[in-house]
Amino acid sequence: MASSSVPSWVALALLLLVALAATANGDDLSPGYYEKTCPNVQRVVRSVMASSVAAQPRMAPAVLRLFFHDCFINGCDASVLLDATPFSPGEKDVEPNVSLTGYTVIDDIKSALEHDCPATVSCADVIALASRDAVALLGGPTWSVPLGRKDSRFAADLVSTKNGLPSPHDDLGELIKMFSKLNLDARDMTALSGAHTVGMASCDTYRDRVYGTDRDEEIDPYFAQTTQQTCQGPSGKAPFDVQTPMRFDNAYYKNLIARRGLLSSDQTLYGGGGLQDSLVEMYSAEGEAFARDFAKAMVKMGNVPPPQGMPVEVRLKCSMANNY
Repeated sequence: MASSSVPSWVALALLLLVALAATANGDDLSPGYYEKTCPNVQRVVRSVMASSVAAQPRMAPAVLRLFFHDCFINGCDASVLLDATPFSPGEKDVEPNVSLTGYTVIDDIKSALEHDCPATVSCADVIALASRDAVALLGGPTWSVPLGRKDSRFAADLVSTKNGLPSPHDDLGELIKMFSKLNLDARDMTALSGAHTVGMASCDTYRDRVYGTDRDEEIDPYFAQTTQQTCQGPSGKAPFDVQTPMRFDNAYYKNLIARRGLLSSDQTLYGGGGLQDSLVEMYSAEGEAFARDFAKAMVKMGNVPPPQGMPVEVRLKCSMANNY
């Protein structure tokens, strides 16, 4: 009588397949990834985002910022959403990330998706889609988002998180080096920096620039004087763009040319001459060129996978790894 047990080589092959699947991410991203398993994913994300932004407009730049901070640390794996545990610190608790918000919006989207398509859509894909919709809701471009990311089971260590994000005091060379680690070139960097056309920054990130103690960069005197006053204001914050702080447009680049970049890392993009200045001038004059390059760069950044061998999954709750 033949045995009904699975041959050992078959069992081994299955185990290897599971192991590979649990450490793979980003190899075959596709806009139609959920076409059969969760066909309404984009509608759900867009609907929750629209409601959230209508209630609290600041959630749009907040969600966009989440995507940047996630992808810069160990790739786009939703590790920035993980709460700290007794065994693992949380990226959200490290100094560059403590001012992040928008987590509740991502949780609301994930909850709606778990109702429609349980254990199917990753939190990493939720952030990618939500950030695209955030830009569109602010009047910016939209684009097709490749999907199929997985969520890491662990957050990055504290040192990697602290050192992996661009600093508001970085100069051009430092920024180019930082972005190049994600396979993003100077054009990508310049376009992605345009995300600072919306949202606010806290005084501690621009104090040195507006008080003249950072580097001997040129700064518009009136802009410096008025921005200094925000440091004494009740919120201690200033908008990146005073004229249209909640409109996703090309005003950011106009401000750089006028020496009104809020952060040192903003203003360093203009004034050194050459191709870098030409890019800023082009985006300042041609909003469509900025929108096109920004969308391309967002897709490129969104394709950055977590490190090879990182255990991944589709989390059921974005703030914690699944229990097995």
